[in-house]
Amino acid sequence: MAKRLGMRTYGDAVLRAKTERIAEERSRLAPLFADMAETMRAERGVGLAAPQVGVSKRIAVMNPEPDNDETLIRMVNPRIVAVSDELETLEEGCLSVPGIRGEVARHVWVEVSYEDEKGVERKLRAEGLLARIVQHELDHLDGVLFIDRLSLAKRALIKPKLKGLAGGKER
Repeated sequence: MAKRLGMRTYGDAVLRAKTERIAEERSRLAPLFADMAETMRAERGVGLAAPQVGVSKRIAVMNPEPDNDETLIRMVNPRIVAVSDELETLEEGCLSVPGIRGEVARHVWVEVSYEDEKGVERKLRAEGLLARIVQHELDHLDGVLFIDRLSLAKRALIKPKLKGLAGGKER
């Protein structure tokens, strides 16, 4: 039975570490995928990267339709291989940066190469909301948070909130 994992929040070093590629047997990852999917659902999110639950591995789950388990995507060792020239700016938030939202420019579409939970190589061309989710979650795998992509003015405005999330320590 899948369990809900604890969320790591801004200020936790695991969120800033670049993850390493997965080499282990994919079947050993099944419990982690199930727990991550359960945690994402419980937190009412549309995507979750392993560092957000304290695991520094190149794994992410995402679901642009959270009420439809059929649309759940599990990625191992994902990497973006192509992007649109066109960008779109929309408001984003993050389960690991609670209470903060901001306008982030992202590519309109991306093509991502990854392995599924069985180790099968896959490619996905994502557009719209899914493209945004893919970019956001893959940023997490490289130690990048959406707040890093905000304007300097917006970052200055949220600095006190971030300091509070980090327990008073600057990050």
